[in-house]
Amino acid sequence: MASLSKINLSTTCSPDLSLAAEKQKSLLARLTRLDSLLVALSGGADSAYLAWAAHRALGERALSVTALSASFSAYDRQQAENFVRHIGIRHEFVHTGELENPLYVANNTDRCYFCKAELFTELGRMAERRGFAALAYGINADDTQDFRPGHRAASEHAVLAPLLDARMSKSEIRALSRDAGLPTWDRPASACLASRIPYGTAVTRETLGRVEAGEAVLRELGFWQFRVRYYGSHARVEIDCAELPRAFQPEVLRAIEERLLNAGFSSVAIDPEGYRQGSLNQALNTPR
Repeated sequence: MASLSKINLSTTCSPDLSLAAEKQKSLLARLTRLDSLLVALSGGADSAYLAWAAHRALGERALSVTALSASFSAYDRQQAENFVRHIGIRHEFVHTGELENPLYVANNTDRCYFCKAELFTELGRMAERRGFAALAYGINADDTQDFRPGHRAASEHAVLAPLLDARMSKSEIRALSRDAGLPTWDRPASACLASRIPYGTAVTRETLGRVEAGEAVLRELGFWQFRVRYYGSHARVEIDCAELPRAFQPEVLRAIEERLLNAGFSSVAIDPEGYRQGSLNQALNTPR
């Protein structure tokens, strides 16, 4: 297996570390003023950093919670568990049932709203039962540049957005996470498995399972940043541009195709444009 690519902040992002440190100081001060906090933890770089910050500011008065459902891969669950063990924070799992909502399954452009509404409803109930004063999630300043209907659900449920309030960018969060020794600092961008399915195509356990199996193949082959976009029985594979040359090597390309076919797809294509975060949202900006 090839070694995984890693983010190099010195060449790709170059955040102002002194400014980032000031933002962190402000973030911790705001969190300290809370009586207690429940943090939605997916295990990605942003939510992991927020969970760490909440633990540092509030100690045992902070609880991180990870939601389990068919749209959350087994790999992501493992990553969340590894992070929690490494940092030693209070943490629990909770099950969510977004697949029981036909408005989520329909997978219209507001799908993420119904997913986050389910998440924040469940976490809100948990916070109320357990006496937590507030609920927070890890949206950052860069996220506002993409289509984020889930942020509307957060607003409706009075969920705090501490990283956004501190105007923290992704590169700043990664740099601060690295300095704090968090293993998630260079974790590749992630999202729920449903984000691989084009709008209008129903989200089902079967389709989510096929995407999960396809992405496990790419991970086993040593790729780092990728997506398997689901088009019925067809897989469109996006791989980070830095890794594309390797993906097109004949023996690697053959392995990708063969193993994705074994995972349940009938045809496979490597996208020559490479991985683009939120690429399925590009159709939303297409003139009509």
